[in-house]
Amino acid sequence: MKREELRTPCYVIMESEMKKNLQILQEIRQQSGCKILLAQKAFSMYSCYPLIGEYLDGTTASGLYEAKLGKECMGKENHIFSPAYREDEFEEVLESCEHLVFNSFSQLECFGERAAKAGKSVGIRVNPECSTQGEHAIYDPCAPGSRLGILVSEFPETLLSYVEGLHFHTLCEQNADALEITLKAVEEKFGKWMKQLKWVNFGGGHHITRADYDRELLISCVRRIQDTYNVQVYLEPGEAVALNAGHLITTVEDIVHNDIAVLDVSAACHMPDVIEMPYRPPLFDSGEAKEKEYTYLLGGPTCLAGDVIGSYSFDQPLKVGDRLTFGDMAIYTTVKNNTFNGMRLPDIVWERESGECEIVKSFGYEDFKCRL
Repeated sequence: MKREELRTPCYVIMESEMKKNLQILQEIRQQSGCKILLAQKAFSMYSCYPLIGEYLDGTTASGLYEAKLGKECMGKENHIFSPAYREDEFEEVLESCEHLVFNSFSQLECFGERAAKAGKSVGIRVNPECSTQGEHAIYDPCAPGSRLGILVSEFPETLLSYVEGLHFHTLCEQNADALEITLKAVEEKFGKWMKQLKWVNFGGGHHITRADYDRELLISCVRRIQDTYNVQVYLEPGEAVALNAGHLITTVEDIVHNDIAVLDVSAACHMPDVIEMPYRPPLFDSGEAKEKEYTYLLGGPTCLAGDVIGSYSFDQPLKVGDRLTFGDMAIYTTVKNNTFNGMRLPDIVWERESGECEIVKSFGYEDFKCRL
């Protein structure tokens, strides 16, 4: 199939753009000596895992189901971090993962020795109390009152002998300068324990495949930590793997009050970061409000009054039946979308480098019903 033959709404994930990102990440691995894992929380399209596995070292999970998916569908290194593990799930976690990261010393005492005896590599997550982004506190694990990570004030003089790794995750869509600042705080607070460890995980939030990302600085940071502490460094990018590798194609279903376009795609259901962050997705062949001659407020088909994507301008008036294409719609879309109001989920499409499109997954009424 070609794009114009696809029904809307649909997510189109592009093989060509995915490979560009993966090649960049592979170069970082080769030049720095670090290992890179796919953070499945941002992108879990497992039909791509064989391709991703050709370039990366494995996957990382935030819960049991992601852990099982990573093991089943990529089958390489599989790490997990959870703010709190459940007793009734822990044996499955052990079966799925080789590296387990704990969020508190109480969780470590509860599960850590069992993990170590099972031959797993045990790590702890720390909070360096160093915020480098202030726009969205919801994405700042170093914000006051954060439940994520152990504070230096909580550390004992000596770590348990089976603790092999240290994990921190403080960034969100940031450049390497934020990592450099964070590393100084990590070393200042936790450096005296790092020399007895085997690995340090820098977490995610590194926008490595963005055009302006300082990759040389990232490589320098990785090499310095590995050389100073004789550890293996891990990175866990999610967005960087599929950044700008996906489109969301939608159709104009109605024009209301002459300047409001109702689409068959919903911000609330199909691109939830638009409401949660908030976030204004790029739209091809459009401009900012009033930049071009015709400005429309684009909204979704649900009953939520705030189901609005934003105001965009166009060279020509929109009309019913027009197709619009949003960019940057691979990450945090299929993993977060929902069926509020009984909305059908968009098809998931794989577009090969040749331009041929393959429908990976279609959704219908049963997908809505089975959740209820």
